[in-house]
Amino acid sequence: MKRSRHVLGLAFLTMMLFLTAVCLWPAYLQQAEMAENDSASSDTDAGPQIMVLNYHKVSDEFLSLAVAPADFDWQMRYLKEHNYHSITPDELYAALEGTGALPENPVLITFDDGYQDNYDNAYPILKKYGFKGTVFVVTSFLGTRKGYLTWDECREMEKNGMTVASHTVDHKSMTDLTNDQLRAELVESKKKAEAELGHEVKYMAYPTGTYNLHIAQLVREAGYKAAFTIKYGGVSRKSNIYALERVPIFHTEHTNKDFVERIHYTPLFESFGWTKH
Repeated sequence: MKRSRHVLGLAFLTMMLFLTAVCLWPAYLQQAEMAENDSASSDTDAGPQIMVLNYHKVSDEFLSLAVAPADFDWQMRYLKEHNYHSITPDELYAALEGTGALPENPVLITFDDGYQDNYDNAYPILKKYGFKGTVFVVTSFLGTRKGYLTWDECREMEKNGMTVASHTVDHKSMTDLTNDQLRAELVESKKKAEAELGHEVKYMAYPTGTYNLHIAQLVREAGYKAAFTIKYGGVSRKSNIYALERVPIFHTEHTNKDFVERIHYTPLFESFGWTKH
């Protein structure tokens, strides 16, 4: 008898759970649909994911920061054959502000420090594929240190679609500097570049990638429109305009394979929230 009551009790409980599920299922579906719509709306608000590639040297030196010219040529050909279109920082900024449209598969190709090989090796390859790039230069190094660009080379590149921007005066880690030193690095590099190039310099990249919100505020006060980090990820309207993400490209054991993986997997990682912090 006890066993019969126990079985009946289980049957009654099962029936009640079933009826509850039937009653709640439509509400659950509605909530799930609303969540999905909210997610889609959020993605729409963020706009497209924009790839910003970050190079340093383009040379045959055996360094992680030095991508071989042959590999750089392969990578630019890959972008060309897969219908990527290079953009300028101005075009990126306009898109983030909602005042400009981007081409299909936009990519901003950037170089840090202003090495001589950017002019000797990278620049001709970019022209070969009809691409433009952006070079963030350390202003005190140009024309004074061997292995770095000259201002004449910068002016020539700009006449052919390239953009030259600031990487500060001396390439010091910005989190190690006082406020006065920070302002000098930001303001003086901007003034020097503007005097040499003959136009406003609106963008900068943080040396060694080090920054914080206070430094970003000083960048804004110095008159820059945007700043680039080495934080891994794609840029969207959700990005901090003074802490824009980039995808670093290095020399590795499988340089070009790694390049392709970063091109294709970064947007996927972004969708899971794995790269923005």
